[in-house]
Amino acid sequence: MAAAGAATTDLEVIRGKRSALFFAAVAIVLGLPLWWKTTETYRAPLPYSEISGLNALQLRLTVPVTVVFTRESLPLDDQEKLPLTVVHEREIPLKYKMKIKCRFQKAYRRALDREEKALSLGSLQEAESMLVEPQEQATGSLTVYVISEHSSLLPQDMLSYIGPKRTAVVRGIMHREAFNIIGRRVIQVAQAMSLTEDVLAAALADHLPEDKWSADKRRPLKSSLGYEITFSLLNPDPKSHDVHWDIEGAVQRYVQPFLNALSVAGNISVDSQILYYAVLGVNPRFDPASSSYYLAAHNLPHVINPVESRLGSSAASLYPVLNFLLYVPELAHAPLYIQDKDGAPVATNAFHSPRWGGIMVYNVDPNAYNASELPVRVEVDMVRVMEVFLAQLRLLFGIAQPQVPPKCLLSGPQSEGLMTWELDRLLWARSVENLATATTTLTSLAQLLGKISNIVIKDDVASEVYRAVAAVQKAAEELAAGHLASAFVASQEAVTSSERAFFDPSLLHLLYFPDDQKFAIYIPLFLPMAVPILLSLVKIFLETRKSWKKPEKID
Repeated sequence: MAAAGAATTDLEVIRGKRSALFFAAVAIVLGLPLWWKTTETYRAPLPYSEISGLNALQLRLTVPVTVVFTRESLPLDDQEKLPLTVVHEREIPLKYKMKIKCRFQKAYRRALDREEKALSLGSLQEAESMLVEPQEQATGSLTVYVISEHSSLLPQDMLSYIGPKRTAVVRGIMHREAFNIIGRRVIQVAQAMSLTEDVLAAALADHLPEDKWSADKRRPLKSSLGYEITFSLLNPDPKSHDVHWDIEGAVQRYVQPFLNALSVAGNISVDSQILYYAVLGVNPRFDPASSSYYLAAHNLPHVINPVESRLGSSAASLYPVLNFLLYVPELAHAPLYIQDKDGAPVATNAFHSPRWGGIMVYNVDPNAYNASELPVRVEVDMVRVMEVFLAQLRLLFGIAQPQVPPKCLLSGPQSEGLMTWELDRLLWARSVENLATATTTLTSLAQLLGKISNIVIKDDVASEVYRAVAAVQKAAEELAAGHLASAFVASQEAVTSSERAFFDPSLLHLLYFPDDQKFAIYIPLFLPMAVPILLSLVKIFLETRKSWKKPEKID
């Protein structure tokens, strides 16, 4: 009986050891990997190497320039060399990690018969109407016509002419170095019509170190898929002024043609409003010498904030908002003038704020108060107002006057208020700005995801990153090929995809879930199960070790 009991006890001990080992094996081999897999942070793979390579991206901005020579614009020996292609490339000296090179690819050829006929006319306007139509020229390309040295098409004291479309005229020369001299004149004109250091510096203003010109560079709006423009009439004294303005007709006549031309750069919407009892928030000072009131230059920044709270246009907008305010001063502060930094009255009686908009003060004719009782009916001269607002609109979109070479005649803008090559120049700047923004966003996102390991990277976020990287690379290739339109579209896609990935809400899902909270959750779950298993394994190990050391009994 004792032997049978001892055998049963030994069998139960062996069965207990096997059970403990089985539970431990299941927990370690099956349970631990399953728990690890089901609780790990999902992180889709990202192209980190390609993103890091974007910092060393070299942009080559190619401007196709067709140079057309008339019969007597070049010596005969040089005319025999036509057609040929000459490339002029130079690096833009900007303190930016992305190297930018401007490449003017000049294709020389002889003039066709219809071009010879057009350039032999007596006026530039007639010649332009017979030359290349805008739809025949690719976006971003230029055509420069070289005329005879003694041609009367240009004034005798002028060496070149820049037209409203993508065409220019340069005076030729009969000289043994004619190719080099004309080539330099062509490059000067082409740079003024397309890419200059100032244009690119303004586009990259947010990415460059600050200098004394930073305020002017940061004046234009940042690139966006859309913009909203709000025209507001501020009447702080409706008891004295019954103001009427034909804003709808003025926008259709003067502003809408300009916006239609700008539509390729983004969707632009326009609205208007009238605000009563809206004051500027700054008390103007009285000038006894002129019996008028004035706002000094240092007071102008304080005018915007009180007024902006009444506008309410930017609160619900998805796009940048430009505000243009027409302020009719109250009777107690009329007439009201704006002074510049030197204390002189501003001719337009208006000022603009970078990336915000502009304000114009519209004074009522003093004779109107003598002719009728209050309130005085005021009919706003919309031509004068829209001239100011349209000039401010050009500046805020980064369309400034070009720096033309010496002895160059510059044509006036078309009826849209915008020259075709000015729009191309804006697209060049916006494309470079979009690429810089997308590259910065992708680099910041890669650094963030690399430092914080518990951020979830979903497949749709990864696809947006891949799409953004591919769009940046495509835009760079299209810029190098001189295809401005497709490069601009690709750059917009790069910005959209990169920002959609960067601001995806899923990236914040586990960002604020620290490790101590994980231990607080998992220890109560695993500790009651792990302690018996660990104690059993320790007991089995000690017993096995003891049995190994026990000496064998020799009879």
